[in-house]
Amino acid sequence: MIGYTTVGSNDIPKASAFYDSVLAEMGAKRTMEFGNFIVWGKAPDQPGFSITTPFDGNEATIGNGVMIALSAGDRETVDKVYKAAIAAGGTCEGEPGLRGDESMGFYAGYFRDLDGNKINAFCIGAA
Repeated sequence: MIGYTTVGSNDIPKASAFYDSVLAEMGAKRTMEFGNFIVWGKAPDQPGFSITTPFDGNEATIGNGVMIALSAGDRETVDKVYKAAIAAGGTCEGEPGLRGDESMGFYAGYFRDLDGNKINAFCIGAA
């Protein structure tokens, strides 16, 4: 259903370096780039993630209650994505760990990117 998601940025060079390192932990790479629009993905038939400056020319701002969740596949990858985000200058919004009880198997790490957008990496399943 979802083809790609987009977050706004006020500094495309910094944001692109941030996401190059974070999304590489999931095996994603740049798949499209033109002007101030960059897309990362794993395969053409899978959802992508993109950054851009706002089309209207105004500053990019974060949405209250808005979050992008990146399906990381397993707990080790969640940990790697989270650590890469923090190492690249992101801020913690919740260290990786179980949310709910073990039987649900929902494991996630939450962070904000350099522009303040809230992102999480998650997986569902046993350890």
